[in-house]
Amino acid sequence: MTAVTVYSTGRGCVRCTLTCRKLSEAGIPFRVVDLTTQADSRTRKHLTDDLGYSEAPVVIVDDQPDQHWAGFRPDLIDRLAAGIPHTGRDESR
Repeated sequence: MTAVTVYSTGRGCVRCTLTCRKLSEAGIPFRVVDLTTQADSRTRKHLTDDLGYSEAPVVIVDDQPDQHWAGFRPDLIDRLAAGIPHTGRDESR
C-alpha cells in the first residue's frame, strides 16, 4: 500500500490539517514531519532548494519520491487513493 510523508508547519497550519484529514479519510497511511521541530536543515534545503517548494504542507509519496506536491490538494489525494499516479512537481505552481 502506498504511504506518504507530510511535511507540515505544525498544528496551526490549516492546509496541513486538511491534508492529513483527507489522507486519513482516503485510507492512505502517512507520517507527519513537523518542519518547525523535527526537520533538520538538510530536509528543509531539499524541500525548498531541490524541490522548489515554499509553502506547507509538502506531500511526498514514499515509494515514488518523484511524486510530490505542496498545499492542500484533495484532487491529488483522490488520484493517489485510486492508484492514478501524479508525476513530478505540482503543476499548479
